[in-house]
Amino acid sequence: MKVLVTGGAGFIGSHIVDLLIEEGHNVIVIDNLSTGNKKFINKKATIYFVDIASPQLEEVFIKEKPVYVIHQAAQVDITKSIQDPVFDAHINILGTIHLLECCRKFKVQKIIYSSSCAVYGETTDCSIREDFMTCPISFYGISKQTPEEYIQLYSQFYGLPFTILRYANVYGPRQTPKGEGGVIAIFMRKALRGEQLLIYGDGEQTRDFVFVKDVATANLLALKRGENEIINIGLNQKTSINNLLAMISSMAGNSGAIPLYLPARTGDILYSQLNNGKARQLLNWKPSYDLFAGLEKTMAFYEKEDFIAGIPDE
Repeated sequence: MKVLVTGGAGFIGSHIVDLLIEEGHNVIVIDNLSTGNKKFINKKATIYFVDIASPQLEEVFIKEKPVYVIHQAAQVDITKSIQDPVFDAHINILGTIHLLECCRKFKVQKIIYSSSCAVYGETTDCSIREDFMTCPISFYGISKQTPEEYIQLYSQFYGLPFTILRYANVYGPRQTPKGEGGVIAIFMRKALRGEQLLIYGDGEQTRDFVFVKDVATANLLALKRGENEIINIGLNQKTSINNLLAMISSMAGNSGAIPLYLPARTGDILYSQLNNGKARQLLNWKPSYDLFAGLEKTMAFYEKEDFIAGIPDE
């Protein structure tokens, strides 16, 4: 089966590509390398260095005729979305519409879209279900929610099947400090270097951290399950930033480090915990990694790779 993965050289996308190839699929990668990395691209994948908003995208569809599309390419930096909302919308909204047009024209059998917990905005301290109201508090959240609406209408008007996966904060090997879940990459880099760790706000804000390999598995399962559904992908476990810092500091051997607390950042939500009951029921998916096991895998990767040295300051 031929599967096209946008953003397949990126953090999450490259793990999805690896898993698809392990399962015997023929994988096409589209990535403009704005945030992706050539060394993450599986050698068995066919790669096109193309922007999803460019006319060249259609040429790839003409040549490759993918059966399924997994859409990972995105601008994922909340702060950057506030600094440059036009760029954010160009990639996340217009780029997705361009991709949907290609899916329609070339009769793709299904698109799987990576959405975000950012679409929910501020909620109470609870387990968030898919039927909760969406009310983004950043341009990034809006630019992830808007394609959800387009995808559902493309399904209604043109019969394009879909699965929308709303990710919690994804972390794991190959992650950089940029994006929603980048706090783990930031903390690990600084902890391994013995640098002071920074916390924005009081550190009691919570996140639901889900390991990247579990996210890749969800995308694989969505090829054949969860048609025309919106599904949360998370651990359904809340972790405060203070507790996360303590775990990472301990793993890095500097548990006595004192963090520096800075003002909270605009657009950051206070609470995030995604109920994964629907994913368990419709995708037959469940997390294989708890937070501690995932952090151990991630720390081991960073300790043995020269990846840390090449990560710029956040």
